[in-house]
Amino acid sequence: MRIGIDVRVVYHRQGGISWYAMRLLQALATIDHENEYVLLQHRRQTEPIVDAPNFRRVTLYAPVHHPWEQYPLSLETRRLGLDLIHSPDFIPPLRSTVPAVITVHDLGFLLYPNFVTADSARYYGQTDLAVHRASRIIAVSHSTRSDLIRLLGAPEGKINVIYEAADPIYQPIGREEARAYLRAAGVDAPNEFLLFVGTIEPRKNLGTLLRAYQQLRSQYAYRHPLLLVGAPGWLSNDIYNLVNELDLTESVRFLGSVADNTALRSLYNLATMLVHPAYYEGFGLTPLEAMACGTPVVCSNAGSLPEVVGEAAILTAPDDVEGWTVAMHRIIDDDQLSDEMSVRGIARATTFSWEKAARETLETYRQAVASAT
Repeated sequence: MRIGIDVRVVYHRQGGISWYAMRLLQALATIDHENEYVLLQHRRQTEPIVDAPNFRRVTLYAPVHHPWEQYPLSLETRRLGLDLIHSPDFIPPLRSTVPAVITVHDLGFLLYPNFVTADSARYYGQTDLAVHRASRIIAVSHSTRSDLIRLLGAPEGKINVIYEAADPIYQPIGREEARAYLRAAGVDAPNEFLLFVGTIEPRKNLGTLLRAYQQLRSQYAYRHPLLLVGAPGWLSNDIYNLVNELDLTESVRFLGSVADNTALRSLYNLATMLVHPAYYEGFGLTPLEAMACGTPVVCSNAGSLPEVVGEAAILTAPDDVEGWTVAMHRIIDDDQLSDEMSVRGIARATTFSWEKAARETLETYRQAVASAT
């Protein structure tokens, strides 16, 4: 097969979909040396994302997430002689006759339209067309699969659920090793802290977390800081303002985006726990990364998160401030519980792997090509 994979998003926007695309490509390059892969990269990303004999880079000039994207995208991909095109960022060339596989990560733009920008709503609003154009659909969780069927009427037989996984770099390391790496990397981290990792945006529900953290300090005299790792997103100023309103400016630290995976692994390993209060996740990679490092996790019981963490995390309703306060205090106050959650988290994380995801994705490609013949 001659497989085209649209990876322009890797240059266009850092985040979950970019990481998904890169990790999937790396795993495919490891397991598949027979099929030809054509990586459709952004014109400004001149280096190939994957260096392997059966992978080659092709420049696409179609503007990413742009109202005029579709016409040039269809023209540019038509000339490549592809047997299949995979769009990891939802939307394939809608005017093309080449069999398409799309990955749908979540339908948050439909469930929570107030959490997305107008540009994002316009772009992902094409998902309905994409779902019916695609030969096969990859959903990253059963939660997303159910949403596809319920909200968009996607044919059940076209959907394959293929889980993501934590990068193998995320694993337990010694605290001294973690501290030493962060010092060398110039990351200021205290000896004890709570950790959040994700974009600073409304969907991540940081308002509940900040209010619960304030209660943790006032009711249980907790004095260690809360570190927030992630780039500012849409309406992030509301979060910064809330920190001021709650008088938490000395205790809540915004570290910005940490692109160095080794530094992020060090933060996971040093954290007392990861807190992830999101209203909705299509998969929830951050809790899985933390669990792979042996970090106890408290996360919301919404979307796919219960499906991903299983019995290895404490689940709490997104808007239950008191529940979040109690859940965090339980881990802080009970060393045995913390140790048990660490063991359970590591065991749970090992049930996911990118090699398995790549093999299931390759089988999805075969199904898509077969259905078109």
